[in-house]
Amino acid sequence: MHAHHDHDGHGHDHDGHSHAPPDDRRILFLALALTLGFAAVEAIAGLLSGSLALLGDAGHMVTDSMALGLAALAAVVAARPPTQQLSYGFNRAEAVAGLTNGLFMLALIGWLLWQSVQRLLAPVAVHGDTVTMVALIGLAINLIVAWLLSRGEQNLNTRGALLHVMGDLLGSVAALASGLVITYTGWTPIDPLLTMLIAGLILGSTLNLLRSALRTLMEGVPPGISLPVVGRRLAQEPKVLAIHDLHIWSLDSKRVALSAHVVLRSLDDWPALLASLREILEHEFAIGHTTLQPELVADVPVSLTLRKPHSRVQVVPPSAD
Repeated sequence: MHAHHDHDGHGHDHDGHSHAPPDDRRILFLALALTLGFAAVEAIAGLLSGSLALLGDAGHMVTDSMALGLAALAAVVAARPPTQQLSYGFNRAEAVAGLTNGLFMLALIGWLLWQSVQRLLAPVAVHGDTVTMVALIGLAINLIVAWLLSRGEQNLNTRGALLHVMGDLLGSVAALASGLVITYTGWTPIDPLLTMLIAGLILGSTLNLLRSALRTLMEGVPPGISLPVVGRRLAQEPKVLAIHDLHIWSLDSKRVALSAHVVLRSLDDWPALLASLREILEHEFAIGHTTLQPELVADVPVSLTLRKPHSRVQVVPPSAD
């Protein structure tokens, strides 16, 4: 990278800061209260009835409470304005919360699978009536919480919280099915078997959440955007000789940022070209936070040789620096 930067080419979308609306924060705190309250009820019922499905669902709801607490905290933190130390603001608190929630879920899945295997090897008596009654109440509460969260803004933060609640919802269905089967047939292995099935279903969504959160934190190119396609589109503009040091990353779950060096013959072309490139990025790729640095062709290092095969400008790949 060159030391020279053209700050006039730094396009900030100041209106695009994604602060969580107050409604989202209220929804998260309400979901937290409902989930934590019922987790205590379910844990007691699970101990009294001997049901692993209920205990697993209670443990899941406790981690949900932590997840919702983290999500609510992240929503509050993300609304804070940028500081001198954190010039982009606190929006990535959403991704951190999503990553933390995903890791908690992996730990819970491992625990449920281990306990299920133990129960299959050494069956335990289960009171089906108690399991059925508590599972029905849990199902109703989880439906309410899932509905509340689905009405909120769908960012990495609320996605993480909703993932936990959907896992709870599946857990309640499994516990209900377990209670009914045990009540009418007395077949107790259904309890750990359904627990293992639910753990497997939750695993897929958990891995997707972790992948999304890690992509944001590692500043990867957001899904749905191709770096070569964006580079070639910019290079097609008249007056552009080449594009190099092109980088695209997520500032948070909604804002995408881009930086690039634009090679041209004369700086006189730059004001009109800058406006044109910003327009393309905003309307064709929904990239509103851009930093574009102009470079005269004479200043470009020999290693970044410009080529025009078939009269089309080739985008020079990002340099190692």
